[in-house]
Amino acid sequence: MATASLSTASLPIAVRLRSRLLAAASALAVLAGTLALGVAPADAQTLDFRSQVRPAQPKAAPVADPQMLVQAAEIQYDYTNERVVASGNVQIYYKGSTIEADRVVYDQKTKHLQAEGNVRLTEPDGKITYGSLIDLTDDYRDGFIDSLRIETPDQTRFAAARGQRSGGNYTVFESGVYTACEACKENPQKPPLWQVKAARIIHDQNEKMVYFEDAKIEFFGVPLAYMPYFAAPDPTVKRKSGFLMPLATTSTIYGYGLETPYYFALAPNYDLTVSPRVMTKQGLLMQGEWRHRLEDGYYSIKGAGIFQADKDYFQRTYGNDAPGFRDFRGSIETTGRFNLSPRWTWGFDGILITDPTFFDNYKIKSLQSRTGSEFFSNLTEGVSQLFLTGRGDRSYFDIRAMHFYGFSESDVQKTLPVVHPVMDYSNILGQSVFGGELGYRANLTSLSREQAEYNAISQAAYNTGLCSSSADTAKTAKDCLLRGIPGTYSRFSAEVDWRTRYVDSFGNVFIPFASLRADAAQVHVNSGDTSVGNFIQTGDSSELRVMPTVGLEYRLPLISVHSWGTQTLEPIAQVIARPNESNIGKLPNEDAQSLVFDDSNLFRVDKFSGWDRAEGGGRANYGLQYTAQVNGAGAVNMLVGQSYHLFGTNSFAVGDTSNTGLDSGLDKRASDYVARFAYTPNRIFSVISRYRFDEEDLTLQRLEVEGRMSVDRWNVSLMYGNYAEQPELGFLERREGVLGSGSVKLDANWVVNGAARYDIQHNKVSQTRVGLGYMDDCFLIGLNYITDYTYSGNVTSNHTVMLQIGLRTIGSTSSSSSSSTISSLGTTQ
Repeated sequence: MATASLSTASLPIAVRLRSRLLAAASALAVLAGTLALGVAPADAQTLDFRSQVRPAQPKAAPVADPQMLVQAAEIQYDYTNERVVASGNVQIYYKGSTIEADRVVYDQKTKHLQAEGNVRLTEPDGKITYGSLIDLTDDYRDGFIDSLRIETPDQTRFAAARGQRSGGNYTVFESGVYTACEACKENPQKPPLWQVKAARIIHDQNEKMVYFEDAKIEFFGVPLAYMPYFAAPDPTVKRKSGFLMPLATTSTIYGYGLETPYYFALAPNYDLTVSPRVMTKQGLLMQGEWRHRLEDGYYSIKGAGIFQADKDYFQRTYGNDAPGFRDFRGSIETTGRFNLSPRWTWGFDGILITDPTFFDNYKIKSLQSRTGSEFFSNLTEGVSQLFLTGRGDRSYFDIRAMHFYGFSESDVQKTLPVVHPVMDYSNILGQSVFGGELGYRANLTSLSREQAEYNAISQAAYNTGLCSSSADTAKTAKDCLLRGIPGTYSRFSAEVDWRTRYVDSFGNVFIPFASLRADAAQVHVNSGDTSVGNFIQTGDSSELRVMPTVGLEYRLPLISVHSWGTQTLEPIAQVIARPNESNIGKLPNEDAQSLVFDDSNLFRVDKFSGWDRAEGGGRANYGLQYTAQVNGAGAVNMLVGQSYHLFGTNSFAVGDTSNTGLDSGLDKRASDYVARFAYTPNRIFSVISRYRFDEEDLTLQRLEVEGRMSVDRWNVSLMYGNYAEQPELGFLERREGVLGSGSVKLDANWVVNGAARYDIQHNKVSQTRVGLGYMDDCFLIGLNYITDYTYSGNVTSNHTVMLQIGLRTIGSTSSSSSSSTISSLGTTQ
């Protein structure tokens, strides 16, 4: 092996040859770097990307005058013809790049460098270019490569029968192939999962675009799609203006639709996407989204609109027309989040929409959607809000103003509140106070509503629609609940809480606690609806209430250790003393209407879910908890308990405008029994069940059982619910149902999933979903079939098929098909 080092100290004639070789080798590196796309010979059917092993990347030392090191079995200097020939395992190292070939020739007269035989160029960024022959000029503008193959650091692969570079900007690849899939390890000659074959691939270096002519997309070597022409940014580009993958949809509402988004990369920190959708039945739907990232946050604006070609589709034969019966339908949304400091954030959301069903009818994804689907907003309501949030080590602050918009036909906009604002603050002091922990919290709520909201609590009222907002018949507390008052309601609440913990030498645990809460409220109830006066005093009123509380919690963990594990038996008792709750029913109940009595709130000092109600009167909560840890068999946890009203007025036995507390199991002196059973044998299985039994005859009032399993490739969850009727709360019959979901990985790439919700009481399915998906490092495909059963308006069921396909680096596309089952009082077709 001969080694030659060419430097400025070489012989005079070698200096010129060395400089030309330096320039030519650098030109080779630059050219190969620009050949970001390649193709295989025309008669080749597959790509062989694993024929050579990727060499270790040499690290170039940062020197002022880097040298070129040439290693070869033989180096010849032809001074007459001004040529340098290196042959036999040639390796050239220069500025972090490596050229390997069987033979390298530099011709000074023609100013060409030619590498022949198993040529491999490795660049500092990890890109590897293979070829049988590389020839280029030393001004880097013109040249060609025969049998070109390129592997990039982002695992994309290119091949070409021949690559031709001209003008310093354009590279044309003849008979090309491109893929982002790895070759099969067992059989490198096997076609990759997908590849694009094209008669010509043109790479515009300045524009950073790649153009495919006469292209076919093959899967496992079988052509499945043909495109005479398409373009895409080259793999080095993260953001580039151009067309995105088209989206195909179909719906009974708008027929067949083709959406072709165009992306404008206007600047590094802002962009615009315009997405026109042409539909066979309804015409042109225009959509656009602007995104802008700033130094301290970001904001987005999205709009959509259509002048419907067939608005009569939404005209009904009987009853009111659907909300979509209008010429123009549209929406505009905005969202933004900004950081004031590492602890403080402010932001906003906004939405304006012509009608509540616009998003659902045209399958438009809202900015507020929480799902990844391109076609479903998955929202039951929208919200416009402005907020400020701060977090400390032991404190929290949030204030926001909100306006809600219902996305259901049954929503009456005037019954939805406008919140202006709601504020929450809490803090726990870091230092001890009287040997315990002291914390305080506050809430400010101010809202208004134009029209009262009622719910039926009798079967007759439900059947006749007596409690609907549009009914003119007088409503009373015997038939209806007043869920929301018409008018303005403002309340400020503050609470200070203290508690500590003592453990004596016998293991007895004593937890004394005390709190003081105050509420001040101002109410104006509109008297325009004469029925409102049957539930609450109309006009202006103000209320002030104070609730001091003291209590003691006692626990005695009794632990026994055995050879098979441990057992813990823990009796728990809690005694609370406080005055009666004042002004029950005189104040609206807006934020405390949800009350479920179970094991989770058995030992809560105040069992109401919000601030508008404050539990009063003396109460004792007691229960027994058992826990067992069994060696090799997991853990069991059980709890059974009851709440007992000691003295004063039982807050849960006195209904407010929404009857919160009634039919809860707490509305009697001795409450219903609540229980919990949980078993976790290992990390694979878990089951938890919750119960509520009637205090007198142990009739089952509430049951929830949830089980989960995650074993090997299986993930399964099943939940069963059984709830007794609660007529005073508007639940006129027993509710019973099952919700199940599961998935199984068939192998490393394939997964099947499904879910169903079954209403046992009415013997009907309310939702089903079945999906099949495949994903690997270069390709994904997902197929989902979803059926939603609704029982309002004319639509009784919605069937949707969703298909998503993605090719890494090329793009992804989705297709959705939706159809509806219409009742006999349906839409005029």
